Amino acid sequence: MEITQPDFIEQVIIQFKQTSELEWLGLVTAFACIVLAAMGHILNWPVSIVSSGAYAVLYYRFKLYGDSFLQLYFLATAIYGWYYWLKREKRHEKPIVQLSVSGWLRAIAAIAILTALLSAFLDNYTNTDVPYIDGFCTAMSFVAQILMARKVLQNWILWIVVDVCYVPLLLYKGLASTAVLYAVLVILAVLGYVEWKRIWKQEAR
Repeated sequence: MEITQPDFIEQVIIQFKQTSELEWLGLVTAFACIVLAAMGHILNWPVSIVSSGAYAVLYYRFKLYGDSFLQLYFLATAIYGWYYWLKREKRHEKPIVQLSVSGWLRAIAAIAILTALLSAFLDNYTNTDVPYIDGFCTAMSFVAQILMARKVLQNWILWIVVDVCYVPLLLYKGLASTAVLYAVLVILAVLGYVEWKRIWKQEAR
């Protein structure tokens, strides 16, 4: 049966009303984390730790196992990113760097390999019904997160793609509140890229 637009909107409203406290915690902290990251503020990392912990539990409950594991990776890289950004500040090093052509090729290769491996694992060893899109989003997020931790400008380009992919996936899984968050994160990722590029150009002078 085809879902009409009013039916779709009604379903989204119902999902919003059913949003759990855990999802709200993840929502608020994830939003704050991205805003702080776009500003280049180091406090994005401790906030990210809280957000990652909340979503690790939430995604596991909804059988998004790849994304649940990804949150544990985010937690670990948040600790690393916090340390790395502090170290660069103390050394007064250039805060933001560009990804080279060879760096892009390595990033794309890493995403392709991780997508294939994760999708195969999720398809064969879990009961998820979205192994391939879950695997792709997880793989690209892996690479984007480490680029952010290393203060690489192009991390925002990867996040734009990831966030766009997550919106329909989360709606399909009944996580409307988080889907709306990811729609907003697309805009924040664009703003983050613009701001980081501005900072990079200033430092390059």
